[in-house]
Amino acid sequence: MKSSDMITAFLMEMLENGDGNLEIRRNELAQHFNVVPSQINYVISSRFTPELGFLIESRRGGGGYIKISRVQDDSAADLMHIINTIGDSINAFDARIFLRNMEENSYISGQTHALIRAATTDKAYACVSPAARDRLRASIIKNMLLALAVAK
Repeated sequence: MKSSDMITAFLMEMLENGDGNLEIRRNELAQHFNVVPSQINYVISSRFTPELGFLIESRRGGGGYIKISRVQDDSAADLMHIINTIGDSINAFDARIFLRNMEENSYISGQTHALIRAATTDKAYACVSPAARDRLRASIIKNMLLALAVAK
């Protein structure tokens, strides 16, 4: 079995035992498996993705903590499917329509809609190059919706 597969299996078992939540130190896990910390980063970024139903929070410094949360209920699964439809980029116009539809179909509240919309307008990205705005907007929308899915 490859080290990536062993790390994945270890983390999945810990997630199951931890009620879908796990917080680990990158360096300690790397030492446990006798791999470099970048191998841990690779496993997490490739095997624990939002598309597979995971929320990853990473904190640098002090050995690098990583928190992994698994999305579990049906409404969260629906939200995960919606997140996956966004793709790698979304323009401001499509984002407004997308968010309005999310609210109209009761996936998000009016307040959540307003907050995500404010965080994803072109005005909010004035210091970001126009070429990068749509990718950044998609990433922010996905991560905000993913946080909501995990919280459900």
